[in-house]
Order: sequence, then C-alpha cells, then structure tokens
Amino acid sequence: MASLRDIRKRIRSVKNTRQITKAMKMVSAAKLRKAQENVIASRPYAQTLDAVMSQLLSKVEPGAVTHPLLTSREVKRIEFVVVSSDRGLAGGFNSNITRRALKFLAEHADKQVTITTVGRKGAEFLRGRGFNVRKDWTGLLSKLSYASAEAVAVEVTNRFLSGEVDAVYFLFNEFVSAIAQVPNLSQVLPYEPKAAASATPGGEYAYEPTPQAVLEKLVPQAVNVKIYGGLLESYAAEHAARMAAMENATKNAGDMIGTLTLFYNRSRQALITKELMEIVSGAEALKG
Repeated sequence: MASLRDIRKRIRSVKNTRQITKAMKMVSAAKLRKAQENVIASRPYAQTLDAVMSQLLSKVEPGAVTHPLLTSREVKRIEFVVVSSDRGLAGGFNSNITRRALKFLAEHADKQVTITTVGRKGAEFLRGRGFNVRKDWTGLLSKLSYASAEAVAVEVTNRFLSGEVDAVYFLFNEFVSAIAQVPNLSQVLPYEPKAAASATPGGEYAYEPTPQAVLEKLVPQAVNVKIYGGLLESYAAEHAARMAAMENATKNAGDMIGTLTLFYNRSRQALITKELMEIVSGAEALKG
C-alpha cells in the first residue's frame, strides 16, 4: 500500500500536469480563432477561382493548347504531399493522416511514389515505416504564409512540368469544426477545377486579351491557392484537435485528483484510527 507521502506526491504531480494541459488548451484556443478566420476568409476566393477556371476552360476551343499543368498523361510516377503537425499531443490528428497515407501508398504500390511531407510527425512516421521521404518542410506551419505555401507548390509544379512525376496528390486534415477534422486527399496536378464550381457567380465574364492568355496566368495561381488552402485547413484542424485533446486531458486530470484525494483522506483516516486503537489498547493493558 502506498504511503501518504507517495499519494501527496502523486497528487502534486497530477496537479502540475493539469496546469500544463490547461495552458496548452488556452494557447490552442487562441491560435484556433485566428486560424479559423483565415480558413473562412480563404474559402470564397478558392471557390470563385475554381468557378472562373471552369468557365474559362469551357471557352477554350476544342483541341487548342491550354496549359501544361492541365495535361493528363499515363501515371507511372506520383508525388505524394502529406501534411501533418510538427508537435504531438493533438489527439488523433496525426494518426488519421498517417493511416490514410499508408492506405494510399498501398493502393499505389505498383507506381513509383515519391513523398514530400509538411510537418515533422508525418516524416518521422513514414521514415520509421521504411518509406523514403524526398523532402520534409519542417516548421513551415508555425510561420505559415502564402509565400511559404507557394514555395511548396512551385517545387511540386516544377517536378510535374519537368516530367519527373505524372501526378501530384495532396493529403491534409480538413477543418470541419472545432470538434471535427477529416482527412482530405485530392489530386493537385494535373489541375482540374471542381465540377461543383462550374457555375460562375455573377454570370458570364469577358476575358482579355484572350481566354488562353488568362489561363496561362490563372492555372499556376490556382495550384498555389489549392496548396495554401490545404495548409490553412490543416493548421486550423491541428489546433482544434489539440484544444479538444487538452480539454479532455485537463478533465481527466481533475477526475484523477479527486480520486487520489479521496484515497488519501481514507488512508489518513484509517492510519489515525489504527493509531488511536493502539493507544487505547496500550492504556487498557497498563490498567490490567
């Protein structure tokens, strides 16, 4: 049976842990508010850009040269971009991504797949399973900006244009709400506007000088926006998952403190009762 000193030490340890988890929850909650605002602000632009791209492609003459990033070819080599977090303690955030990544790799075992990771946890997991990570963008999410996302997009775009890969897939956690995050796997290249965005808000657009010239400018930008949007979603989802995980950890620590305190009080009471009985027994023995 643990001594009272051991129980007191355990209670202090759990209280310290509760302070840490509570502080981490508050930090993630503050970061989540800003990240959620960025996600909500970016979605209309991405959706409208997809709609414009869809209408624009419908204006290009059949058989006309469009853009190299729209060109489909037989897929033999794939660039797989996996977005995770740099830190743990985020519930199932990273395990959901790594589980989906393993499924994708198993489904494309007959292809030559090169892996790019954004986030240390995903890179460590895949390397630990024997996969070769071509490039790891560690620390990018902590200082996420459009320029840093563009750097990732430009690198995978150049690999596609040079023929090193025939397709680029992008896996990230989509932010649904503060309590829900869903792995999202999408094909980035060759680029295809979403079918749901085929109707352009506000009616028809006039393109100057030509639809082809506008397409040359918009396609690379659309790829950049898609990568940036996915990174924004993942960053918000990470802090939502961490906030929920730390809230549960704080609650569990409180429950454990209550249980340990009750056990401590009962043990202390039993010890006092035992000492009193020994004193009374000693006194009776002296009388007798």
